[in-house]
Amino acid sequence: MGKTLSFKLKGYTFSAEPKKIERKKLYGFNKTLVFDENGLECETANLDEGLAGIIPKGGLGLGILSPEGLWVERASLKAVDIKGVDLPLYQSSYDKEIKLNKKVSADEFLDYCMTGFYELSDSGFSQAIGSDIYMFDYCYRASFEPSTAFVLSSDGTAFMFVGFKAPFEMLSLPEEVFLDEDEEEFEEDEEIDFSMI
Repeated sequence: MGKTLSFKLKGYTFSAEPKKIERKKLYGFNKTLVFDENGLECETANLDEGLAGIIPKGGLGLGILSPEGLWVERASLKAVDIKGVDLPLYQSSYDKEIKLNKKVSADEFLDYCMTGFYELSDSGFSQAIGSDIYMFDYCYRASFEPSTAFVLSSDGTAFMFVGFKAPFEMLSLPEEVFLDEDEEEFEEDEEIDFSMI
């Protein structure tokens, strides 16, 4: 059994296990396989900078170096804001009770770019949500920068969306489009003779 989230809503506590819904599960996916002349499957590899050696899959990793070029352990780093003040560490959402007290409109929900989509396993929770959309801060593990998450219900199932606010405003065409009078008359008078094609 996976991790569960504990939600407090309308005086009741609900525990739900988020089950990730991936795009490939919804729409399927294609996988390209490459084989050599002996019928063995080929694997992707990297070349080192001097082109002298082959680095197999899993042979590369990321590291942090100091300005002097020395290795820095991740545990020795701390997060600060632009003024150098220590940032607070947010607790994992799985280690605390999430109070759902902030409702948002559908328009505000649609202002976010979603990076994760989960089904929540508690049917009673879906009934408590009703037609509302709730927003809260979400951290999979303790983090200095939480994501924004939403819970909503559809067809008796509760869902959780995780994402971030879109850094741009959505644009649309005006509701009414007016044609120039000359252009409109031209379109009405013009006849198409298909024998000329």
